Amino acid sequence: MEYENILVTREGNIAIVTFNHPKVLNALDHATMTELSAVIAELDQDNSVRCIILTGAGEKAFVAGADINELRAIASAAEGADFATRGQNIFFKIENLSKPVIAAINGYALGGGCELAMACDIRIAADHAKLGQPEINLGIIPGYGGTQRLPRLVGKGRAKWLILTGDMISAQEALRIGLVDFVVPTAELMNAATELACKIASKAPLAVAWAKRSINVGSETDLVTACAYEACQFGLICGTEDRIEGTTAFLEKRPAQFKGK
Repeated sequence: MEYENILVTREGNIAIVTFNHPKVLNALDHATMTELSAVIAELDQDNSVRCIILTGAGEKAFVAGADINELRAIASAAEGADFATRGQNIFFKIENLSKPVIAAINGYALGGGCELAMACDIRIAADHAKLGQPEINLGIIPGYGGTQRLPRLVGKGRAKWLILTGDMISAQEALRIGLVDFVVPTAELMNAATELACKIASKAPLAVAWAKRSINVGSETDLVTACAYEACQFGLICGTEDRIEGTTAFLEKRPAQFKGK
């Protein structure tokens, strides 16, 4: 499918999703969010895609936030709750997608853009990137999961600092506190993201999907319950053809040919 505000390109079994509205710093307006939901659904059903990279067009922004005009037009508490819930549901789709999603943060990742990055599995930032949750400056709070994912990533105190002040931080500071996982020179960002995506895509896709699921589910519960869930997932993966291929290839000292079965 073709989209107005999003570009989808392929490099082998890697899908690169680019927010393509640089004049507004790739802001997440209603139309763009609708397209993002459709893109995620499309890629979820495409078995040829094994890893996804999200990035932004232009040199200034990954995603600079929501559309301020749309925020200003919210007329009631009910409309505000619907606005937030819609965005949260789309980001949940990304977080729970069976395929890993890498955020290649090439500039501003603010507000909804920072929340989008946090819904991804791995975050790689260009060294000039800026991140933050500046909603407090607009008289509102984060609504796409920022008050929940940020403390889970960086701790409650640092999350309160960023959300209550609205401060923007550098990529290097984001790395120090755990908001991003890697920082690379701007010119190397997409190569670094693609190299990581290709490495993940070379692994057994069912094992990748179930490992991601185990991490997501287990991190939200106690250790005993989480380990029991892991054991169930391990048992399921032992029944796959990829487990037989992977162990056989290792013993035969050859590269495994995983089929996702």
